[in-house]
Amino acid sequence: MSSNAGAEPSRRRGRVIVISGPSGTGKTSICNALLRRLPGAVWSVSATTRPPRGGEISGQSYEFISPQEFERREVADEFLETAEYVGHRYGTPRRPVQDAVDQGQYVIMEIDVQGGIQVARKVPDAICIFVLPPDLESLRARLEGRRTEAQEQISRRLAKADGEIAVARDSGCYRYFVINDVLEATIAQVEQIIHAEQSHS
Repeated sequence: MSSNAGAEPSRRRGRVIVISGPSGTGKTSICNALLRRLPGAVWSVSATTRPPRGGEISGQSYEFISPQEFERREVADEFLETAEYVGHRYGTPRRPVQDAVDQGQYVIMEIDVQGGIQVARKVPDAICIFVLPPDLESLRARLEGRRTEAQEQISRRLAKADGEIAVARDSGCYRYFVINDVLEATIAQVEQIIHAEQSHS
């Protein structure tokens, strides 16, 4: 029997993993795979001022809070990043992320490039990965394959994708750019990045 039985085992510090990329590049599929495959991986639940949609449960899909509460937390620097979309505010609460990292967990965040840059500046050891399409034509094909948007909306998304990629490259916050051509291979590549980062931490 070990002489230090009962002592607290040494625990590796967790990491924040930011996954960003244009709409249609497969970010959600990659994040879901990481949640299944990485031991101790948890989803980062965002806070939002928008009302819940059918079936959404506060604390699981989002943490639903009032605009006043959102503003109070923002002033108190309780968010790692914030954004506004269609008149509603969104933010990543700092405390749950910090608690999970302290417990040795991977915290998975799927956020846009502006949010990723904010997180990278507040969490310098975050692993920031930007997912690229093989090319814009394949991205167009993926967006059209969803059959959820008109051509005009798809064209806007493609124009926005160009801008997002440029911002990500210029920011210096994204150390890794992965091209999602074959999803399984991309997931394996992202896993390799994370394990390599952890082995050097």
